[in-house]
Amino acid sequence: MAAVGAVPFANDAPAQSAQLRRGLRRGERRRTLLAFALIAPLVLFLLVNFVAPIAMLLGRAFTESEIPGAWPTTARALREWNGHGLPPPAVVSGFLVELAATRGTPDLSAAANRLNYERPGSRSLLFATAAALPLADRSDPLAALAGIDARWADRDTWAMMRRAAQGVSTFYLLAAFDRRVDAAGGIQHVPASQSIFVTVLARTLWISAIVAALCAVLGYPLAYVLARLPDHVARVGLILVLLPFWTSVLVRTSAWMVMLQEHGLVNDALLAAGWIAEPLELIYNRTGLYIAMTHVLLPYFVLPLYSVMKRVPALTVRAALSLGASPLQAFWRVYFPQTLAGVAAGALIVFILALGYYVTPALVGGADDQMISYFIALYTNQSLNWGMAAALSLVLFVATVLLLLLHGRLAGRRELALR
Repeated sequence: MAAVGAVPFANDAPAQSAQLRRGLRRGERRRTLLAFALIAPLVLFLLVNFVAPIAMLLGRAFTESEIPGAWPTTARALREWNGHGLPPPAVVSGFLVELAATRGTPDLSAAANRLNYERPGSRSLLFATAAALPLADRSDPLAALAGIDARWADRDTWAMMRRAAQGVSTFYLLAAFDRRVDAAGGIQHVPASQSIFVTVLARTLWISAIVAALCAVLGYPLAYVLARLPDHVARVGLILVLLPFWTSVLVRTSAWMVMLQEHGLVNDALLAAGWIAEPLELIYNRTGLYIAMTHVLLPYFVLPLYSVMKRVPALTVRAALSLGASPLQAFWRVYFPQTLAGVAAGALIVFILALGYYVTPALVGGADDQMISYFIALYTNQSLNWGMAAALSLVLFVATVLLLLLHGRLAGRRELALR
């Protein structure tokens, strides 16, 4: 009888188990939705105030809005034109109508500036042509335009306008690498007098690498000492390391300007000690830039390295010493490899931060020490060339992402090797 009574219970077990699983899934979904609802305002805030503006700015590196915005009919006609020879009279006639309509408006100025970026002198060409309208002879509009300026009879002028009318182009991205598209559609190097951005990008990478190396040389001993001090003493040392964070970067850079000048504290101290016979040039050059940037960025190297060093077991070094290794061998072959993750993380943080530095190079560096962020600010605030600023920003963004991916790949390989 007991066995017979147990059969219904055994038959109900799978149904009860399935019902329990469904209940658990519902509970998990409810917790997930609740967690998402809690972070949704923060995610929305980040999307609206950070992600969307940055995406819109970087998108300007691919878009051409000046010509289509000023002369929409002409832009559409130029896109339909095959680009061979000179444009048909209907395209030129439509351009004259829209050029006359935009005379004296911001649209003409924006379109003229865009063309002038690609070919200097295009702004004066458009303004002079607009001032000469209306044309007396409409039977041959292209010949009439050539009568105002011979450049209108040049295929390169119309090919340039056709490229700017596409809406989406690589003009600014190519310009960021000192390249441009010629009339035949090929990519060529810009003239030497206009070639600047490759040099600036190489300079930015070099300065950032040197600053990261200087931070490693100065920061490793400092982090090592802090990690070996008693906790109550190390906390005081960390406060001193963090103390510069309580002061604005602008204030710290201005302080270095005072200290590094010809009769500043550094030169006066060196002269008083008899180490130099005349003041050194420590400001408005690469030397002053390295000093100021290393001082500002050094804490970013020390902190991650210190956290890694605190987790290194002291027993490993003592074991190496007990096995006959010298203190130098124990440090170099046992302790140092365990801190490489902190060195890599700190150097990467310093390098990435240095890539985008603007205030310190602008105030302490010279004319040949300005980094790519200086030109981004120049095109944003003064020239109002948002496309060029976006292209340079995209170059920095891509470089940063590649560095992070490379670091993650190397870190992953190192973890596999340690296992």
